[in-house]
Amino acid sequence: MPSGAKLVVLDEHGKSLSSLHFSRKLEGWKDEGVQDVVFAIGGADGHGAELLARADLKIAFGTMTWPHQLVRILLSEQIYRALTIQAGHPYHRE
Repeated sequence: MPSGAKLVVLDEHGKSLSSLHFSRKLEGWKDEGVQDVVFAIGGADGHGAELLARADLKIAFGTMTWPHQLVRILLSEQIYRALTIQAGHPYHRE
């Protein structure tokens, strides 16, 4: 993990953020000069205590178990949506 990076852990016990709040969180880090954000997707048994303690943000895509490939797509969509919100594109949920 790059020095100074923020760590976002996907965990079933994490916060459920709206797309707008997720975008604002990423934008806030950008405004603070954070250059790297690392996303960690857990295995079937989740993450270890050490990684969870290190996390700057824990988020959940619900309490259901999702396959890694699907979570990667969901996460990619949310990152894309966050960036489009930051760019000023209309967001229909505002």
